[in-house]
Amino acid sequence: MNETVVQFPSGEAEVLFQPELLKKFDINGPRYTSYPSADRFHGDFGEKDYLGALRRVAKVNEPLSLYFHLPFCPNICYYCGCNKIITKDHGRSAKYIKYVGKEMDMVCRAMGIGGDGEKKIPITQLHWGGGTPTFLSHEEMIELMGLTREHFELLPGGEYSIEIDPRRVTEKDIALLAELGFNRISLGVQDFNLAVQEAVHRVQTVEETRAVIDWSRQYGFKSRSVDLIYGLPKQTPETFMETVSTVLAMNPDRLSVYNYAHLPHIFKPQRRILETELPLAGDKLIILSNTIRQLGEAGYVFIGMDHFAKPDDELAIAQRQGNLHRNFQGYSTQAECDLLAFGISSIGKVDDSYSQNVKTLDEYYAAIDANHLPVLRGLQLTKDDLLRRELIGELMCQFALDTEKFAQGHGLHFPDYFATELLELKGLEEAGLLEWHDKKIIVPIKGRLLARRVAMTFDRHLRVSQARGTYSKVL
Repeated sequence: MNETVVQFPSGEAEVLFQPELLKKFDINGPRYTSYPSADRFHGDFGEKDYLGALRRVAKVNEPLSLYFHLPFCPNICYYCGCNKIITKDHGRSAKYIKYVGKEMDMVCRAMGIGGDGEKKIPITQLHWGGGTPTFLSHEEMIELMGLTREHFELLPGGEYSIEIDPRRVTEKDIALLAELGFNRISLGVQDFNLAVQEAVHRVQTVEETRAVIDWSRQYGFKSRSVDLIYGLPKQTPETFMETVSTVLAMNPDRLSVYNYAHLPHIFKPQRRILETELPLAGDKLIILSNTIRQLGEAGYVFIGMDHFAKPDDELAIAQRQGNLHRNFQGYSTQAECDLLAFGISSIGKVDDSYSQNVKTLDEYYAAIDANHLPVLRGLQLTKDDLLRRELIGELMCQFALDTEKFAQGHGLHFPDYFATELLELKGLEEAGLLEWHDKKIIVPIKGRLLARRVAMTFDRHLRVSQARGTYSKVL
């Protein structure tokens, strides 16, 4: 297992994978799709707080982002940690769509915008996640998008994406999604090796996956992203190299290579995975090293964490220009706009708050029937939270922080405000995870796979609780 050279959006080609560093710092930590992370949400934040945030955002009238959680799946994948409902009954999804429509109407009315079509909220990003969004019938997809357009205006040039299970779609499905306005798809693959697929209860052929990618090109989708997972049962470095080679032959625009987080005490389906069949830590590092090398040789650039993209992809361009952002769906080219989230367990970011909906259908329907927004919990961010969110975002997206510029922007003295953090950074600096260039913190190439570890230094909530057991590994 050797050091691995990879390309970066800046055009640099340097060593990214350094085994000794990765072994030393492979600890549990947040993914920082939000700061503070979702485990900091609490039940004291409720509907009243969410309504206040919606009214504040309505006064600004800037473009927003939308997320819809569509939880239905026809069968279970053992590795999955998502909030899903296993069913083949479309009566359940048909009812759900109608209630999501009611929730949209309630949110828009809270923002002073009715569903009469006279005024609509501008939208620059939309995502259907799950579950399996393509579980929905054509009629249900048309209904949900129709309800969405009653309240919101999807602006030209926006990112409108959907998660696809290639086992569950036909050419007609892809044609309909294009007609509805989707222009990006994310395909779950995880692994093409049959033994691995059987171990996680998700058998998916190369042919049906390739067909979806081909159809997406045929019907004008702008981007195709493929998700892989390393660390699954029965995986070996050799078999995963075959999977990566097969995916690369399909020529996706982006790839995400996630580390499997085995947390059976939290996600019950994972109890069906035999821990004795999981690859050893050393083999996982070899798998990661091989994957980085394969993607680099194929011309993909490293964006951050587990994301890779072609050099001309919007993510790579945004990072070169310093416009890369991070939200609940991962890396994004869109500005850090507010996010309205709909459906069970969905998480939104509105003004200076986060909110999460209830997690079961019964709770969701009962709240809406009682004319209440189905808020379960959330968090009102403090001034400290907001400035740390910005700081961590810079480190995760740009791998750099100009401490002097940051301090001036927030009216603080950086060495005093972050005195504890600066002491901890010395150890990371000595290990090579960061460098100081005058008053700039730089995460060098060899530390970028561990950028989460650098960001964790500035996580005040994590420092207070030190509760890392519910997080995935940094790698």
